[in-house]
Amino acid sequence: MFAIVETSGKQYRVEPGARVVVDRVDAEEGATITLDKVLLVGDDGVKVGTPTVAGASVEAKVVGHHKGDKVISFRYARRHRTRRRVGFRHSHTTLEIVGIKA
Repeated sequence: MFAIVETSGKQYRVEPGARVVVDRVDAEEGATITLDKVLLVGDDGVKVGTPTVAGASVEAKVVGHHKGDKVISFRYARRHRTRRRVGFRHSHTTLEIVGIKA
């Protein structure tokens, strides 16, 4: 069984036992969270939501929080002595999918 869930404006295909890296979720490590925005559930047949599947949810356990790789943004204007260098690291949360209720 698999499902497509939406969190933080992004969609992820999940299965029980899979680990998914999503944008930062405000939950403690080891806590269980419920993802309610289930867009599609598939097994033998496929249930497509309009926009979400009624009564479907995905249970996930928070494995940990971490930061992604550093992304460097560099602006340069030639002949003007203008340079700007900014680094950014995005916060991520790793979720382990416990089960899918459809």
